[in-house]
Amino acid sequence: MTTLKSTLRDDLQTAIKARDELRSATLRLTLTAISKEEVSGTKARELSDEEVLQVLAKEAKKRREAADAFAQAGRTEQAEREQAEGEVLAHYLPRQLDDAELDRVVAEAVAEARAAGAEGPKAMGQVMKIVGPKVKGLAEGGRVAAAVKKALATG
Repeated sequence: MTTLKSTLRDDLQTAIKARDELRSATLRLTLTAISKEEVSGTKARELSDEEVLQVLAKEAKKRREAADAFAQAGRTEQAEREQAEGEVLAHYLPRQLDDAELDRVVAEAVAEARAAGAEGPKAMGQVMKIVGPKVKGLAEGGRVAAAVKKALATG
């Protein structure tokens, strides 16, 4: 059985041999982040594929935020680099839900929370508890929260 971490290592070796600077630098940084996560805490341990995916998602989010910041500052070259690194990482992540799919999951959760008696803005927490496990790794928390707020406001 091949783990996600070993796949990343193999892909790093391939990128180095192919002299793919962008891919090798991105994978190197990501493997470093994974290693840091493995030794943080009371004792060193091997991360599960799910935990590696969480590190990958965190790294991809950092790239998106940095790309936005660079773009707003007019530093397009750095913004493009961050975006390209984010695309390299996206290759290893599960496909993200599009807006329509996310809205559908949120609408079902809102209906479920209302059926359980949750109403108004206080229902936000209950809806998030229902939606969270269903979209874990498939949609970023900020996107989910915004979709829930919109559904509660219009519903």
